[in-house]
Amino acid sequence: MPKIQWERLPREKWAHLRDRARERQISEGDLFELAAWRAQDPDVPDGDWFKDFGTFKLCGSGRYPSTFLLAGQPARGKRL
Repeated sequence: MPKIQWERLPREKWAHLRDRARERQISEGDLFELAAWRAQDPDVPDGDWFKDFGTFKLCGSGRYPSTFLLAGQPARGKRL
């Protein structure tokens, strides 16, 4: 299983993640929780996946994170 690739993401991908975090009001505390999970260097499946943090979800495909969703928004793929 691949690891999430946070380094060398295309500029557009970083901008999208930043914009979604701001738009969906992901709190600083939530981002610290994301950072703690990221520090564990988790495996992700090759296809679509999501990690539910309770107040938000991080979604991705393969090794790339793709967007943030609010807690009530449906996500597709494998739940981590």
